[in-house]
Amino acid sequence: MVLQIRVSTDRSSNLPSHLNLTASNYRMNSFCPELVGSMSQGAAGNPTVAMVEAAFKHHSLNWRYVNMEVSPEHLGTAVQGARAMGFRGFNLSMPHKVSVIEHLDGLGESAAVIGAVNCVVRRDERWIGENTDGKGFLRSLQVVADPKDQTIVLFGAGGAARAIAVELALAGAAKLYIVNRDAARGQDLANLIGEKTAAKASWVPWQEMNTLPEEARIVINGTSIGLYDTDAALDFDLESLRPGTVVADVVFNPVETRLLREAAARQCVVVDGLGMLVDQGVIGVQYWTGIDPDPRVMRHALRHAMGV
Repeated sequence: MVLQIRVSTDRSSNLPSHLNLTASNYRMNSFCPELVGSMSQGAAGNPTVAMVEAAFKHHSLNWRYVNMEVSPEHLGTAVQGARAMGFRGFNLSMPHKVSVIEHLDGLGESAAVIGAVNCVVRRDERWIGENTDGKGFLRSLQVVADPKDQTIVLFGAGGAARAIAVELALAGAAKLYIVNRDAARGQDLANLIGEKTAAKASWVPWQEMNTLPEEARIVINGTSIGLYDTDAALDFDLESLRPGTVVADVVFNPVETRLLREAAARQCVVVDGLGMLVDQGVIGVQYWTGIDPDPRVMRHALRHAMGV
């Protein structure tokens, strides 16, 4: 025997809020929500769930986002399980962004170039891997500046910087200076941009980027320098920052890093790292649900969850 409960459409119900099941909370009168989530290690510390579920609630969607602790040896089984349970997609964090690719049916354009996936979308029963790391940054940047035909200085060549560099190049950036201490990693990223996109790129040893090139109009910290440290700063001549230069930082905590404070004091246009996180989430929700979620709701929820 299956017990069926009809969801109330009476908004005047006196039931406690957690028992007041209205149609606005459960579209299609269903107690079986659509599922998305995140597979990672250290899943308990992932605040993405807060902003994504805030979007679902704000837009009255019967969807749930679940953080899942998945070890590398169980990743393949977890992906199969998500497929079997009808997940609409899921995010991936370290250490799964590369290893998940063998378990997918295809890749989006930038994910294929980057060689890493952080967002999987179910399309026509196929798992397609996307990378929203760089896309989130690009969307945040485009609020204040178009990278098309621009010369850009990017500090870092790790995972986040790699995704950002690819998206900037695909968006039409003319030239990227990849500033990195590790020569092999920096040159590898410069080569990737030159071979896979129409942009030009060159690696610059960190110690040689004392003063920003005159033609650079966008400067990006793609490293973790400044994360949880309000006094840490990139090692270059801040006096070379000119008024109107766009200065972006992927560091999200603190929201206002020393780099951004110094840049704002020199009348630069600043872009914080929290916007990148929010826009990653916005793009993920768009991929999965087809709606355009309100980024203000998501940013507020993320700031509250992170205490910033």
